[in-house]
Amino acid sequence: MSNAEDALLTATPIRVFNPGPLTGAGNITWLLPGSIPTLIDAGTGDSRHLKALDEALGGARLAQVLVTHNHSDHASGVLALQEHIVGVRFSKLAWPDRDSRYPVSWDPLVHGQFIDTGDGILEVIHTPGHAPDHVCFWHAETRTLFGGDLAIQGTTVVIPASTGGDLGAYLTSLKRVLTLQPARILPAHGPVITNPEELLRGYIRHRLEREQQILDTLRTGASTVEEIVACIYINLQESLRTMAADSVLAHLRKLEQEQQLIHNGENWSIRENPPC
Repeated sequence: MSNAEDALLTATPIRVFNPGPLTGAGNITWLLPGSIPTLIDAGTGDSRHLKALDEALGGARLAQVLVTHNHSDHASGVLALQEHIVGVRFSKLAWPDRDSRYPVSWDPLVHGQFIDTGDGILEVIHTPGHAPDHVCFWHAETRTLFGGDLAIQGTTVVIPASTGGDLGAYLTSLKRVLTLQPARILPAHGPVITNPEELLRGYIRHRLEREQQILDTLRTGASTVEEIVACIYINLQESLRTMAADSVLAHLRKLEQEQQLIHNGENWSIRENPPC
């Protein structure tokens, strides 16, 4: 068995028990049970998650929780963990607009920082886009990336433009991770990703194709987010309409940042003379 496979076996997935339209089968937190037991993401505080964590720790005390980003399915569990485990430390990259939601003492993370888990060193990789504070944790020795919501096998990642998502930043983050040449990604949703390069390049290709669809739709006379959604997402379930609108808005804002579009209120249009 290779070292890489050994590393996968020592990263234990802990279910969060929060299935839903945005979380799929539910989140996964990852326990690194080394001499400095480390949990990646905090879950939501569900008692079943805490029980599963205790069982996986086998009597050891959790030392630190590394949060990939401050969305509730990843961060809200810090309050329950703080009550459940005396002295546990919490770390994340700062998101000032959100971090006060959960009144724990956050140790700040920065891009390029190295974190000791006792049996291995993780490097903080800032990967904004899905959220401005999103980070991944990179174990260079085994080329394993703890990916948070950077990538999910079998589906795309929501870029919530209305709450801090940034599609341009997300595409840059995908390209940053590709330079690492990860062998696998351990995500916060879904199965382990064993084909990272194929999946991440597919994400980039999909987003550029969607961007072209939106530009073509604008040329036909559509001008609002709702009109674009109706043209592009045929037979869309009503429960997914808000998510689709947020995705379209993320594309529109990216194109505006690139000076390809202008907007007036709710109406968007192609800039007649975009800069070269």
